[in-house]
Amino acid sequence: MIYLDNAATTCPKPPAVWEAMEDVIKNKGANPGRSGHRLSVEAGRILWEGREMLYSFIGAEEPEEIILTSNATEALNLAIKGCLKPGDHCIITSMEHNSVARPVYALGTAGVEFDIVEADTEGIIRAEDIKKAIKDNTKLVAVSHGSNLTGSVQPVEEVGKICREAGVYFLVDAAQTLGVLPFNVKKLNADMVAFPGHKGLYGPPGTGGLYLRRGLVLTPLKEGGTGGQSETLEQPGNCPDRYESGTANTVGIAGLRAGVKFVAQLGVHHIEEKEKDLLSLMLSGLKRFDEVEVYGPQDLNKRLPVVAFNIRGRDAAEVGFILDRVYDIAVRTGLHCAPLAHRTMGTLESGAVRASLSYYNTREEVECFLRAIESIIREMT
Repeated sequence: MIYLDNAATTCPKPPAVWEAMEDVIKNKGANPGRSGHRLSVEAGRILWEGREMLYSFIGAEEPEEIILTSNATEALNLAIKGCLKPGDHCIITSMEHNSVARPVYALGTAGVEFDIVEADTEGIIRAEDIKKAIKDNTKLVAVSHGSNLTGSVQPVEEVGKICREAGVYFLVDAAQTLGVLPFNVKKLNADMVAFPGHKGLYGPPGTGGLYLRRGLVLTPLKEGGTGGQSETLEQPGNCPDRYESGTANTVGIAGLRAGVKFVAQLGVHHIEEKEKDLLSLMLSGLKRFDEVEVYGPQDLNKRLPVVAFNIRGRDAAEVGFILDRVYDIAVRTGLHCAPLAHRTMGTLESGAVRASLSYYNTREEVECFLRAIESIIREMT
C-alpha cells in the first residue's frame, strides 16, 4: 500500500521504535516509580530518558517541563481546562482542530468567553488580528501551528511576541509540526505546547505530551497515585507529578524516545527538505488537472506536506474509496475533525480528500498517486 495519511499518524514507524517497545514488554515491564526493585527503577529510567529527550528536542529549560500524556488531545484539554476559569477570555483561530475548539466551546457554556480569529482564504491568520482581539480579561491564546487540513503554517513567532507583551498565556498546538518543522519553545515565546508522539515524532499511538513553562500552574485534569508524596490526600504540587496520576505508558514512551532519537539523528531540516520536495511534486502534479481544486497556501514555505483537494463532480468519500480499493493508496476524506477549518475553506458541506506525506514516502509513490488521480478524472469523461 502507498500510505498518504501521515497527518493522522505516521506509518511505517522506524524499526527502532517497535524494537524498543518489544524490549520493555519482554524485559522491563514493571510499574515505574511505584517500587524500589530493579525492574521498577529501570522502568522509571525509561520515562526519565524519554522526558530528557523531549525537553532537549524542543529547547525547554528542564525535563520537568514535559508532562507525558496519552495524546495531544489530552495535553490540549489539560492546558485549556487547567488554565481558564469563568470570566476569563480565550482566543482561538478558525483553523483549529476539534481538540482545541471543543474544550473551548465546552468552557463557553460554563462562563468562559472566547473569540475566533478568522484566517484568510489560504488558511493563514494575521498576527495583528490576534492582537486586536485581546481584551482586558484575555487569559489564553491557542493557535494551531500548522493546519491538519490545508497544511497552512501560522505566524506563531509573531503571535508569541504579542502574547508575551500583553501578559497573555500562549498555547501552541504542535500536532502537525513537531518533528516536521524546526521548533524551539523559547523562540516561539510559548507558555504551553501540546504534541502527539505518533505523528512527526514517529512514536506509537497512545503517547504525547505538554510542555508547561516553569512556574505556570494548571488545575489537573485528574488526581490519583503518582508514586510520590503518598502520605497526603492532596495532589502533589510539583511538576510533572501534579499532572501525571496513574500508571504511565512505559512501553509507549520507550517507543516515543526511539522515534524522537530517529528524528534528531536525521535532522529536522533534512526531513523538511525531503518532504518539501515530495510536496512540490504532488502540488505541481495536481495543478495539471483543471478538474482538481487544491486548498491552502501556494507558497511551499507557508505549508506542511499536507494536501487537501477535491475533484469537481466527484464525492470526496468516493474518491478516497477508489484510491483505497482500486489503487491501494491510503488517504483521508471527510471533515478531518476540523469543521472550523472546513468552514474557512468553504468545504464544510463537501469535505475534502487529504493526502499527507512523511519522510518514508518516495517520489515514485507520489507519481503513482498522481496517475491514479488522472485515471479517476478520465473515468468521469
